[in-house]
This record gives sequence, C-alpha cells and structure tokens, in this order.
Amino acid sequence: MAKYETMLVTKVTDNEEADNALVEKFKTLIADHGTIDAVLEGWGKRRLAYPIQDETEGMYTVIQFTSGPDFPAELERIYGITEGVLRSIVVAMPEE
Repeated sequence: MAKYETMLVTKVTDNEEADNALVEKFKTLIADHGTIDAVLEGWGKRRLAYPIQDETEGMYTVIQFTSGPDFPAELERIYGITEGVLRSIVVAMPEE
C-alpha cells in the first residue's frame, strides 16, 4: 500500500448537485479500492489559466488516499473516459 494524491478539475455547471455527484462518484471509487486519507477543502471553483474544451472555469478537488500500486493507473483511465472531467493527475506521495 502506498500514499497518493489526485487533483481533479471538472466542468462547472448550473446544477451544483450534478457537480457534487461527479466528485462523489470518484470518492466512492477511491474508497472501494483503498482508503481516503483527506479531502482538501478550499479549492472549489477557480478560473482556468486557459480555456479547456471551451470552459473558462473549473471545479478543483484534491484527494489524498492510500491504495495498492495498480489502482492509480486505473483511476487515470476512468478519469480519461468520464464526461465532465477537464484535467486530472495522480501522483505518489513521498514516504515519511
């Protein structure tokens, strides 16, 4: 088991419940394959440095989690095929 951090940028819609449902989907997926250590608050909706898919704002979510070494690649794959995900990254956290 190793520690990871993922940042997810999703489309901002007029429906806040739909925005939250997409993030909850990924939280559930991560919890099914490991444990969520922290969800960093305070990022929220921000202006993007440049338009991505004609979007100028995105909802930022940062999740720190612990899982096996195979799951981060699967998480990246699912990010890539999910409608509403603008950008994502998963990085391994340094060992303490």
